[in-house]
Amino acid sequence: MTDNFSPREILERLDQYVVGQDKAKRAVAVALRNRWRRRQLDGDTAKDVYPKNILLIGPTGVGKTEIARRLADLSRSPFVKVEATKYSEVGYHGRDVESMVRDLTESAVAIVRREHADRVKETARERANDRVFVALCAAQGLDEPMDPSELGWQVDDAGLWRPTTTAAGDPIEPEDDDGSQQARAALRQQLDDGGLEDTIIEIEVRDNRTPTLNIMGPQGNDAMGIDAQALQEMWGRSPGAKTRVRKLPVHEARTLIEEEEAEKLIDEESIFQEAIERTENDGIVFIDEVDKVIGGGAGDGGPDVSREGVQRDLLSIVEGCAVYTRYGHVRTDHVLFIAAGAFHFHKPSELIPELQGRFPVRVALQPLTEEDFVRILTEPRNSLVRQYTLLFETEGVDLSFDEAGLARLAELAFRANFQTQNIGARRLFTILEKCLEDLSFQAAEMSGQKVVVDRRLVDEQLGETAEDDDLIQYDV
Repeated sequence: MTDNFSPREILERLDQYVVGQDKAKRAVAVALRNRWRRRQLDGDTAKDVYPKNILLIGPTGVGKTEIARRLADLSRSPFVKVEATKYSEVGYHGRDVESMVRDLTESAVAIVRREHADRVKETARERANDRVFVALCAAQGLDEPMDPSELGWQVDDAGLWRPTTTAAGDPIEPEDDDGSQQARAALRQQLDDGGLEDTIIEIEVRDNRTPTLNIMGPQGNDAMGIDAQALQEMWGRSPGAKTRVRKLPVHEARTLIEEEEAEKLIDEESIFQEAIERTENDGIVFIDEVDKVIGGGAGDGGPDVSREGVQRDLLSIVEGCAVYTRYGHVRTDHVLFIAAGAFHFHKPSELIPELQGRFPVRVALQPLTEEDFVRILTEPRNSLVRQYTLLFETEGVDLSFDEAGLARLAELAFRANFQTQNIGARRLFTILEKCLEDLSFQAAEMSGQKVVVDRRLVDEQLGETAEDDDLIQYDV
């Protein structure tokens, strides 16, 4: 978790990825900073300071998901994006809402495991190199390999390791050197210098093909009971898991062995405990399409029947409860929930009152304008223009966009959204891909050429109007 970012600094960093929507970015910046403020309080007070969950209201493609995802990346928080429509009320077929907390916990475990693995990376790499060295020596018939630096050897004028003294401490001449020790030293030097990366060796590694037990619980895999989980751990992940001998290049073998050695150096229990703590205090859950779980009203049947039930189930999670996961119970009292929906056919006030009360911060995101499309094409850190420029660079083609071309692309995207379905910034993917389709196909034969995407090229590729069926691919 990044502790030293003020709301203004968080906003500036979000501006690098999301164009406009300042109200929404300010709201999430304050929510993130409030977590830091809460940790400065004493324990009893901090327990009673709950996050102010956020409801983002706006059409698709305006940046709701991107804001939440970039916020999680910025704070290095466990993050999960879920669709409200894939959950069902307890008793109906589908996933239960508690599975989102299990998914969030899995995200936290992955983050913490990477952090712990990074701490032991150097040691794991040294151990991996030692195991690779043993395999190389075995392939060349050299026994009992040793690190020459541990013997006090020195590198001679030819760049080879040589012993300088006997076991009694007397100077030794090169002709008295043991040939096998010299060969091992030279081999180790080659390995350390990266000269044997493509050499094929036989080495014993963990067998990842070991079958695992898969038992379905009443709500799917994520709700497996403890007995089934324990059996799976015993069968697939026990310390005595199977190994096998594989023939691999040195660089591939080192990667596999580094992972094995890192796992031996880290404490799984401490990872799980830290992951639970991180989930409970830093977790962010983004619930999209929350407006789709609003029932159609009395008299409606069919799939609508469980929608209000999903809201009630969501309420218990958002209010705060203990959810069982494979790593232990996780409380959701201080998890930040960000819900989002277009609310085209319903209003936020149609959510059940209890759920409305758990999302006190409401922000309406604005539809994108033509000027916004121009900014989206160029301003974000990895904008679409930059992406296409770098992709063409790999073929040796110098691709650039002039202002008139960008303005025309934005105009066509805005018009297509206005005349058909408004899919927000995603329309730019359709526009650009269609505009550059022929160039992308021919780029392999255009090395050394320079291409400028101007208004003339855009009109040639896309036509004069946005009603072109090929242009509006999402609507045909």
